[in-house]
Amino acid sequence: MSIDSQEHWVPLVDYRRNGVAECTIHGSIAWVSGKKLIHSFGGNVLCYGRSMMKPYMVKVFSHELEDLSWDQKAIAVSSHNGDTEHLRVVRSILSESEIGLVQTPLSLPLMQFGEQKRRPRRLYHSCSGEHAAILAGCKKKGWSRVGYVWPHHEFFQAYLKQVQGVLGSDWQPKVIAKDGCGLPTMSMTTVELAKLYADLVTKKNNDWVWEAMIRHPDLVGGFNRLDSTIMKSCQGKVIAKEGADGLLGMAIEHPDFPDGLGVVIKVAHGWDMRASWYVSRFVLGVLGFDFRNPYPLERQKAYIVEDCIPPRYREKIKSIQPWDDWDPDRDRWHFSPTEFM
Repeated sequence: MSIDSQEHWVPLVDYRRNGVAECTIHGSIAWVSGKKLIHSFGGNVLCYGRSMMKPYMVKVFSHELEDLSWDQKAIAVSSHNGDTEHLRVVRSILSESEIGLVQTPLSLPLMQFGEQKRRPRRLYHSCSGEHAAILAGCKKKGWSRVGYVWPHHEFFQAYLKQVQGVLGSDWQPKVIAKDGCGLPTMSMTTVELAKLYADLVTKKNNDWVWEAMIRHPDLVGGFNRLDSTIMKSCQGKVIAKEGADGLLGMAIEHPDFPDGLGVVIKVAHGWDMRASWYVSRFVLGVLGFDFRNPYPLERQKAYIVEDCIPPRYREKIKSIQPWDDWDPDRDRWHFSPTEFM
């Protein structure tokens, strides 16, 4: 089966050595306020929502899981690193006898330090918190927990209705695939994803999703993860969620956008936190948020393509430098090599 995704990848950021581009990161970016497209660069590519859609997936159980603690609610929306704190919270959602119902693949922690000598386990998988929450929610709704990962299960059908509540009752995905964790993932365009994230802003007080992510950003991702760092930097005005492969969604509360602002970045070649970090730094920077640079490149410097930013904000690009003043200018010498030729 071949799907016409209308792909038109464009350069988002260059990595340059002494002014010459050595690496160009391609992708797509969409800005939506309310249901109105504000800006799009790179075409309206078709992709899968992947883990970026977890805020909508857990909304299916927003009432049933209301009595969870705030850290349990945050891990329900997470794609966590699999560290000890993440595993502690995941385990707290289910009883010991229910842990075996979790159907995530056997995995090692997402971010590992040093040599790892351990067995892969289902709870190490970055989606185990969401799966635990789904199982808890299914139990409270009286739904079977057998087959909760199947597309014909009540959970997926309810999740589809959550999406249709924003995109329209007649909206249907072109393709439904099996995600890395085993749950169904729906294809949608970057603009549709941005519409969903804009809607998260205007309905932020309708359930606990926004507050849980703001209260416990390090449970949503983890140490040095892009989405966690964005949420810690933006004083409760932004929720962010990474999604494989190469997705970042940001729901932004900003006075220029009373209908909410959703910005979605898709990197063409897949998960690349550094490239997404540079683009999101400029998106947030032109909106007045102080978001730090990623760790520096090795003898290269990053340059944003200004078309990523709506025209009304492009003048502000000049005030943002994607490297720090203390970072030595390591991509050249402090003399001209041509003098010796």
